[in-house]
Amino acid sequence: MTHFGRALSELNIEILCANTSQAKGRVERAHHTLQDRLVKELRLAGISTMEAANGFLPAFVQTYNARFAKPPASERDLHRPIASTSDLDDILCWREQRSVSRQLVINYNRMKFMLRPNKTSAALAGKVVDIYDFPDGRLEIRWKGLPLSYSVFDHLQRVSHAAIIENKRLGEVLAWIKQQQDKHPHYRGNLAGPRRSNQKAGLMKDRVDRLAQGKKPGSRPARRGRRRSDSGVYAATAPATSEAAE
Repeated sequence: MTHFGRALSELNIEILCANTSQAKGRVERAHHTLQDRLVKELRLAGISTMEAANGFLPAFVQTYNARFAKPPASERDLHRPIASTSDLDDILCWREQRSVSRQLVINYNRMKFMLRPNKTSAALAGKVVDIYDFPDGRLEIRWKGLPLSYSVFDHLQRVSHAAIIENKRLGEVLAWIKQQQDKHPHYRGNLAGPRRSNQKAGLMKDRVDRLAQGKKPGSRPARRGRRRSDSGVYAATAPATSEAAE
């Protein structure tokens, strides 16, 4: 059920659908007037603000009714009065249903609503509650018609840099840090020492080559431990490549 259908159901109003082409054409003609002719009239009058448009509407309605209105077949008013028990604010608002987490948190419209812990909210973990979003910006969370108290965490909140700079406590801390830095200048170390950027190209490669040339092949020392023989272990000498080719 849509929100419009839900509101009409609570007001005990039956929806009559336009099942004939004549009824559908009557509805579409009114929509065409509001979406096309009214927009053109506002442009011709040079109106571009909501306040000016609201002031223009009474004259437009009077002119429109004078041209297209037809007198009713009966002057009797058949509108049913609103019941005294009907609360239009609760009926004509946006409603949603949300589940309560184990931490008593409700997610709605990219915000988190934390229910305040009490005897009622403690038993709502895993239950479904109703959210009443009113046109004037008010929002209520209800459980079987009972309003619940809550706190809000907005995902879209941002802290501006101006608000941080105006914080007096933070200003005092930054001033103390600046004072300590001025007492102890930054120590950059001994600039005369060796640095990788001052070394000659290929220095590390030449050093590796000299170390490789200084090594002489020799017998490997005998390993003592769990071996049964203390005799040395020698690697087999590989035949020369030229002899193998012959």
